[in-house]
Amino acid sequence: MRTPPRRRLFTVAAAVFLAGVTVIGGGAGGSEGAGGGAVAEAATSAYAPVDQPGPALTIPPAELAKSLRCTEGVRGATREPVLLTPATTVDSDQNFGFNYEPLFRQLGIPYCTSDSPSDRYNMGDMQTRAQYVTYGIREMHRLAGRPIAIMGHSQGGMIMRWSLRFWPDTRDMVDDVIGMAGTNHGSVIVPALCVPNCAASLWQQRANSDFTKALNSGQETFPGISYTEIYSRTDEFVQPNLDDHGTSSVHGGGGAITNVAVQDVCPLAVPEHLLIGTLDPVTSALAVDALSHPGPAQRSRIGTSVCGQLLMPGADPVAGPLAFTGVTTQVAAQLTVAAHRVPSEPALACYVTASCAE
Repeated sequence: MRTPPRRRLFTVAAAVFLAGVTVIGGGAGGSEGAGGGAVAEAATSAYAPVDQPGPALTIPPAELAKSLRCTEGVRGATREPVLLTPATTVDSDQNFGFNYEPLFRQLGIPYCTSDSPSDRYNMGDMQTRAQYVTYGIREMHRLAGRPIAIMGHSQGGMIMRWSLRFWPDTRDMVDDVIGMAGTNHGSVIVPALCVPNCAASLWQQRANSDFTKALNSGQETFPGISYTEIYSRTDEFVQPNLDDHGTSSVHGGGGAITNVAVQDVCPLAVPEHLLIGTLDPVTSALAVDALSHPGPAQRSRIGTSVCGQLLMPGADPVAGPLAFTGVTTQVAAQLTVAAHRVPSEPALACYVTASCAE
């Protein structure tokens, strides 16, 4: 009963992303380096030490305050609140308004959403986007009086790691990181979207971008934080993602880590990139598991009944698919906006480097 509707959703989204796009390269995941130990050490030394204090935020306080929208339960939260960070081409309402926001309200999970007022669809320099996320972490922690979880999709499933890497004070404020198809090591698909030009955030989400290299410099995770990285082997945009050495997975550094494909839970599942961050029931089950237990999600706690579900809990069976169709239209529209396109990747900020004189 469930297969035909799921396939229709898959086809709609795949058509949006794959029109004129071919997979570039393959082989090793983005987290694997090409050189030996000495080369890797030399490359790492070019970046700021992981304990170097982060820079002051340059965005005006009033603009930062506009970026965060929170439910009443965040202040003095009695359970771990969640900061939701959306993907490239969409805002929080489009990414989470018809799925995770109603689910969290049903479950009594307090949450905030983070959107950049001047770059609502996350097409610009992600170093700027990270300032808003850093503010969101600090402000949510202040309001809640306890560590928070951060959960996001695609760019939003990765961007919190930039905050944790370059603003060390945020690490004690975060208990859980939950990435849904996060571009943690970039994607080999993105260069096809950048011929000849593309949005700054797309340049930065290439597998070999300066941003991606800096993001993963030093260490990928930090002690005291649980990382749940959820991906799909059938993701047509974030690749390679065939196993836990693919682009979404993280390794080392001392964090508690679960890298899990939805196919590890339901072998016949075929969610593509948009579904995994919006309506996929397996992704939802893993995310809620991570929020409901100490440590990262454990696939052994996910019952097989989830494999028979069409949509995640919290999503309306009629309005949910309609909203999803609207998101596919939004994605296609934003990818073609000429104003977003720049000829090259933005330069790394001074604070990213070991030699920064600021």
